[in-house]
Amino acid sequence: MSEPVIVIKSHNTKKTEYFDIDKLQKSLIATCRSLKTPDGQAEDIAKSVAAGVAKWAESKQEITTDDIRRVGAKLLTKYHPEAAYLYKQQLTVI
Repeated sequence: MSEPVIVIKSHNTKKTEYFDIDKLQKSLIATCRSLKTPDGQAEDIAKSVAAGVAKWAESKQEITTDDIRRVGAKLLTKYHPEAAYLYKQQLTVI
């Protein structure tokens, strides 16, 4: 069994936590739902994207929340370009 991946929170706190695929899926589902994506489709998309991010992260010891957002948005583009844009920009202050 591999060691859990540490996530360094990027926004102000610099706290750390372990990578949580369920937390990522919930965030992706919420993003899709905010664009009126049907629940089943949002859940399927989130599951696929979260699995892709987890696969990417498994070879790393540490990642940042910005890394997760960047990789997640790139993978999400394949399934739902509008949601990918929204997900990537979610914490950006204009």
